[in-house]
Amino acid sequence: MAPADLHYLGLSELSALLAARTVSAVEVMEHTLTRIERLDGRLHAFAWLDPEAALHQARLADQRFARGEGRALEGVPVAVKDMFDTADMPTAAGMAIHRGVRPDHDATVVRRLREAGAINIGKTQMTEGAFALHHPSITPPLNPWGADLWPGASSSGSGVAVAAGLAYASLGSDTGGSIRFPSAANGLTGLKPSWGRVSRYGAFELAASLDHIGPIARSARDVALIQSLIAGHDPSDPTSWPGEADFACSVEDIAGLRIGMDPRWNSEGCDDAVIRAVNGAAETLRALGAEVCEIDLPDLSAASRHWELLAGTEAAVAHERTYPARAAEYGPALSRLLDIGRSTSAMDHQRALLDRMALTGALDSVLAGIDCLLMPVQPYAAPTLERLGELAADPEANARLIAFTAPFNLGGQPALCLPAQPADGGAPVGVQLVAARGREALLLGAGIAFQRVTGWHRAHPQM
Repeated sequence: MAPADLHYLGLSELSALLAARTVSAVEVMEHTLTRIERLDGRLHAFAWLDPEAALHQARLADQRFARGEGRALEGVPVAVKDMFDTADMPTAAGMAIHRGVRPDHDATVVRRLREAGAINIGKTQMTEGAFALHHPSITPPLNPWGADLWPGASSSGSGVAVAAGLAYASLGSDTGGSIRFPSAANGLTGLKPSWGRVSRYGAFELAASLDHIGPIARSARDVALIQSLIAGHDPSDPTSWPGEADFACSVEDIAGLRIGMDPRWNSEGCDDAVIRAVNGAAETLRALGAEVCEIDLPDLSAASRHWELLAGTEAAVAHERTYPARAAEYGPALSRLLDIGRSTSAMDHQRALLDRMALTGALDSVLAGIDCLLMPVQPYAAPTLERLGELAADPEANARLIAFTAPFNLGGQPALCLPAQPADGGAPVGVQLVAARGREALLLGAGIAFQRVTGWHRAHPQM
């Protein structure tokens, strides 16, 4: 018999039940679709659903189980952000001008999930073009922890779907924080891998050299499993890394792990609840045997301002066929970014590139002396929609928001968001661990160890 909290099981737990045929893939899918029907009219997590196709795939999964041919995620309902090409569903990337566009192929990450047996139940809603705000014609997803709380940035629908038990995991993208923001806002675990670790083929481009593709799930163990399935070289993406890595086998004993913290950087301009969550996470990691040491980070304050200039120029190239020719169909936030890109001089762009190179080198130097960094995801604990609404008009507000995330998009280092001590009132707060490029397994092992002795990742909103 299926447990009552079937929709909140971890990937390994659900896969074990399916493999033992304690519950069928059809039962899981029917349960998931019923929950979506009951809740998503209020939450708006999905941009597109195809229940009949999902049920058909569930029947095929049950047939494979009967033949003893079940794969790693056979029959598991997942969701993908509406920026990943899917041959069986439209891909709009949150943009009015792309509604109804149906690709003729799957993005590599979508194909790899399907090959592992996962069933894509739908496309999750996202901000316009994966930038700051949703297009004015789209109803934004609602944070299940509170209607007035920010659901995260561009991967907002992916975060809401997993937090509300409408999917067991999802795919997101992170150009300035958009895996880590919705993970923190919705009490989830999310990984921004090293740049190039996961193929970007078939993913709608915001800023090519800053875009990172990664998983959002309920635990570090679930994230490790998804990451192990989607990572690896892809001939269709020449920037993807060669070779493969088994992130599902991350080392979980963190005794002796050197974790760096910059007390000034971790507290300057931050809400008290954010500071409390980071310091509490440090104490937990120290109790697990890690060595938490104070370090001095290089000046990261310019990184977020450079981020907008660099992202703007790359986005302007990505949108040159439709902007400014169809500017009237764009929303204000994305229009502002594209205008920045189109008006940036070559000399200003080169100065920003040189500063980016210097930042990357400085971060590499810091991370060469420690195993990882511990810091906030954002300066605000459980920010309200009203507080975040100024992003479209105020570049400084956006720069402040991404101060802890954008440096690692610029540098390409991996970052893992973990749920930590909630804010007063119970709203989720996330912290992040950051490591040198290629060290995702270390981050995931530390995340698994952290979650073995904490329970914040097992908390769920009252739905």
